[in-house]
Amino acid sequence: MFSRNRAYSRNTAFAKANSRKIREFERPRRPDGTPVPVSEYFGCNTFGWDLMQQSISAADVAHLREVSPSKRKLTRELADRVAEAVKNWALAKGATHYCHWFQPQTGATAEKHDAFFSLGKDGKAVESFVGKLLMQQEPDASSFPSGGRRSTFEARGYTAWDATSPMFLMETVNGLTLCIPSVFISYSGESLDKKTPLLRSITAISDAATESLKLLGDKNAKHVVATCGPEQEYFIIDRALYEMRPDLVLTGRTLMGRVPPKGQQLDDHYFGSIKSRVLNFMMESEYELFKLGVPCKTRHNEVAPAQYEAAPIFEFANIAADHNQLVMEVLKTVAKRHDLVALFHEKPYADMNGSGKHLNWSLADQKGNNLLDPSDNPEENVRFLYFLTAAVKSVYDWGNILRASVASAGNDYRLGANEAPPAIMSVFLGETLTNVLDQLGDPSPFKGVETEINLDLPRVPVIAKDNTDRNRTSPFAFTGNKFEFRALGSSQSVSYPTTFLNCAVTDSLKKMNQMLLEKAPDGNPSKDQITEVIKETYESVKTICFEGDGYSEEWHQNALTRGLKEAKDTPSALEAIRDEKTKKLMVGLGIYDSADELESRYNVLIERYNKIRMIELETSLEMVMHHVLPAAHAQLQQRSETADSLKEALGSYSSVQKKELEKLCKLTDELIAKKEKLSILIEKCRNQEDQVKLGHDLALEGVASLEQIGHIANQIELNIDDDLWSLPRYREMIFSL
Repeated sequence: MFSRNRAYSRNTAFAKANSRKIREFERPRRPDGTPVPVSEYFGCNTFGWDLMQQSISAADVAHLREVSPSKRKLTRELADRVAEAVKNWALAKGATHYCHWFQPQTGATAEKHDAFFSLGKDGKAVESFVGKLLMQQEPDASSFPSGGRRSTFEARGYTAWDATSPMFLMETVNGLTLCIPSVFISYSGESLDKKTPLLRSITAISDAATESLKLLGDKNAKHVVATCGPEQEYFIIDRALYEMRPDLVLTGRTLMGRVPPKGQQLDDHYFGSIKSRVLNFMMESEYELFKLGVPCKTRHNEVAPAQYEAAPIFEFANIAADHNQLVMEVLKTVAKRHDLVALFHEKPYADMNGSGKHLNWSLADQKGNNLLDPSDNPEENVRFLYFLTAAVKSVYDWGNILRASVASAGNDYRLGANEAPPAIMSVFLGETLTNVLDQLGDPSPFKGVETEINLDLPRVPVIAKDNTDRNRTSPFAFTGNKFEFRALGSSQSVSYPTTFLNCAVTDSLKKMNQMLLEKAPDGNPSKDQITEVIKETYESVKTICFEGDGYSEEWHQNALTRGLKEAKDTPSALEAIRDEKTKKLMVGLGIYDSADELESRYNVLIERYNKIRMIELETSLEMVMHHVLPAAHAQLQQRSETADSLKEALGSYSSVQKKELEKLCKLTDELIAKKEKLSILIEKCRNQEDQVKLGHDLALEGVASLEQIGHIANQIELNIDDDLWSLPRYREMIFSL
């Protein structure tokens, strides 16, 4: 009876999902009824440079603009003026509270709200906000991950204003809150967040790249900025169906579920027309993001049913990281208004495409010139080839830490699954650039490729051809004027991968700069000397370049012969962070204060992996006990009663009925046996105090146990009538929008 009631709830939820009234999104309009263009409200909830210039002096604005690239210090007096200006702006917009908005090592964002309201010396109510409050706050640090660097009783921590990222107003139905992007450090000064290392890596790569530009002849180079554009993939599901799936609620993914006969194999969802309900959700999300100054550019259907993507315009790396956190937060919030849930897990549905977060990355000088733009003749652009080669070398030298930077429990289900890059780091450059680098120093004419495609059809223009094709199987591919780091998982912050990538390229640039100085001690190398360094560097690292199919088994064998290693799971990948070579790099560049601080980052990541896997194991056990087995037992009882009735009428069981009963009985017995083994495994893991060993055990035994139980549960699901199965099925979850 219990299963029947749960199945009724499931069917009710499915009916509710299919009868939803679409929430229409109304674009803002002028008094005359015409729509307001995005350009008129973009950034209206952001305290950007334009607003600052209206309320503080040009000199103060110039000072703030130079904080990051020139390492110029903030003063209390300047902070007081900014605080007064932003308070007046926020109050005029209707804000009542402010908070330091930071990124602890949980992967999410954190905030503690304080009211502008205060009491004056005379006891009267006032709105107050001064530079001291803007520059620094004191949240409790004891409950945030520290990797063993802080004891529970050591609670004091500090957040400090990051003046390189604009303040913004987070708007909800209950009001507005002024959010101040901030770093988060311990009482003793150790970074406890993801932003502090990112900011330090941005400074490190700026120093190295600026030195490179000067050696390449740009003596006026002042600073270089890392730029990013993270593409965000995600799934959408109706809220009623989501709430009926304990695994989605607790783990973000389905631990069991039979894939329907029709999934993504017809390739009819990718770039297909967007359904009305989802499009309304997307439009409202973009509206909220535009108000926050997030430059959303692209939206489209992804490969799997109910999967989508949003992509922004390039920005300064630190702002891009903040904005990507806002993208995920806004998508979640707006989805609720539409009775939807946005899923950011890398693999919410087995046997269907997972979700990644492609990190487009480049460098730009102080004038905004893209240092990875090859122009029309890449073979003649020495500056471009210099930075391109440094990026290739960074993957060759530091592929292990780049792999570690994208390691997570969720991403392990996606990497190497014939839908995402393999867990082997390699670089794709394309035919043209490979030819350019191979022919450097060769006096013979350059052998390029065609630059246009002429279809010779009336009314169809000649198509300009990029100098590289795209390779979706490469984890680090050059895509025209940037690199695309394709191995990131959809749920993760881009701060870690960007930090490690910046550091890897910084190290390569420093080594190439040293090679130039050895050839030209006066700091004025000739074009031939620069070409020699590019050629020598590329020749020493080009085994990291691979132009073919990264999904193929041949590539895995080929990679081994090249000395490229594959870290197949998170515990194995994270070992690179503990490597002495890694510690020397990160401490040497000033990203972390000590090797112990980097070790603490490893501790946080391995403990997080273990906790996620344990939640999956325990959720799987509960689902078997409360959903799958009750349904199987109810089905057996129902079929036995039917068989007994037929036996009484016919005098014997039919062979088909007997086989059906025997099959379901066998599957049920197998599941009970696996359930018992899972209970033993969970108890064993709970008693394992060594987090490193626990991680490796969970990656092998834990994941294998989840897969085995899921496989049996899926076979049982196929044999259960709809009125007895209590969990929403895949066909309902992915096709109900």
